[in-house]
Amino acid sequence: MAEIASAPAETALDLESLAADVVARAMNAGATDAEAVAREGDEFSVNVRLGEVETLKESGSRALGLRVFLGKRSASASTSDLTADGIRQLVEGALALARVTEEDPFAGLPENEEFGAVPEDLHLYYDDVYSLAGPERIEWARRAEKAALAADPRIANSDGGSFDASTGRRALANSRGFVGGYRSSYAGVAAAPVAMDADGQMQRDGWWSSARRLAHLESPEAVGEEAARRTLRRLGARRVPTQRAPIVFAPETARTLIGSIFDAVSGDAIWRSASFLAGKLGETIGSSNLTIVDDNTMLMPSGAGGFGSSPFDGEGLPSRRTAVVENGVLRSYLLNTYTARKLGLKSTHNASRGLAGTPGIGCGNLYLEPGALAPEEIIGDVRTGLYVTSLMGFGVNTVTGDYSRGATGLWIENGQLTHAVEQVTIAGNLGDMLRNVTAIGSDLVFRSAVASPTLRIDGMTIAGS
Repeated sequence: MAEIASAPAETALDLESLAADVVARAMNAGATDAEAVAREGDEFSVNVRLGEVETLKESGSRALGLRVFLGKRSASASTSDLTADGIRQLVEGALALARVTEEDPFAGLPENEEFGAVPEDLHLYYDDVYSLAGPERIEWARRAEKAALAADPRIANSDGGSFDASTGRRALANSRGFVGGYRSSYAGVAAAPVAMDADGQMQRDGWWSSARRLAHLESPEAVGEEAARRTLRRLGARRVPTQRAPIVFAPETARTLIGSIFDAVSGDAIWRSASFLAGKLGETIGSSNLTIVDDNTMLMPSGAGGFGSSPFDGEGLPSRRTAVVENGVLRSYLLNTYTARKLGLKSTHNASRGLAGTPGIGCGNLYLEPGALAPEEIIGDVRTGLYVTSLMGFGVNTVTGDYSRGATGLWIENGQLTHAVEQVTIAGNLGDMLRNVTAIGSDLVFRSAVASPTLRIDGMTIAGS
């Protein structure tokens, strides 16, 4: 195998100057306003299965996106050709598209006084994600898988161990005078073992660790051992009778509920009246112990920036903390400039920006604030119910709030986890579920930009045998 570079090649490309220059070119070509985003990144990924390298990828990319305005007409284009001719075609193409689009009275950049960036260092970049030589990165994937396979003789197969690392730079500039940029990094290690019981029934599960820097990752052995524990507890899974019972969502499944709330408070869904939360600002929508926050400036306990942190949003507005739900009351939607104008409100600085297209809406670090109970205390207070460890399908209707998803987990009987459960569906309505949150755990850990502690919801339906 060829030697793998231990770090990405350094580049002298000034993304901020590049983005600002493209904006100036667009304005000189006739645009009334313009916005450009430039990105550069590299990625390493390896997956090892049964000790052998199955996939190995190294890639690097540079790209440029441009959005132009001709009054209330707008259009965008993108390119990975950063030569003078490529940039010329980008500007000409974007302006040509803008000339044939319909006017939109809500289109346009934010107001001049709104632009800015968080002045503090959010600790988004660490160069140690590439401190391992190529063979060592592969060995991290092997070590994670090996630890999982060695945990128990019932684990004799694997979907693999993996190691990932990436770094990136991003710059944004517009014709209102904003120019900003930042760097970010990521590293991750995972394992996915397969276990078999005495009857030949197989079960799969896995675990992972992710961080802004290599030094903050859990060891490959710890990841593999946890992956094995989670896989083994699924052996002997069976269905349970259809019934109404409390559901305890493990953190990795509770976070998907928070993601569904994001979909419901997104400005796009609100102005289209495609959300069960439309028109409910200031109303009580959940239990009094429910507080959901979106914080784009957050630092994790390790001192590194959160996975959703950034100094500014996709339109160049300074990142900030927004209380979405506070003690059960809906305090804010999440908005970019366009949806805010549609609703007669102000942006919450949640614009997300790809290379092409208009800005969308994204969350920063979106999370449910933790409670005071340990997960064991929450489970111990359930007489009969289901501890959900994984979910399947996409059965969430944001318009009506109807919720129905396939689930696997562990059955709770008299406060104890008894046996594994599979092939059941849990169902309810998000509105009712928010009001029926009866316990929130203290175990909030960020493994991605959306996070939740353990969560108990009463009154849901389990559809089984």
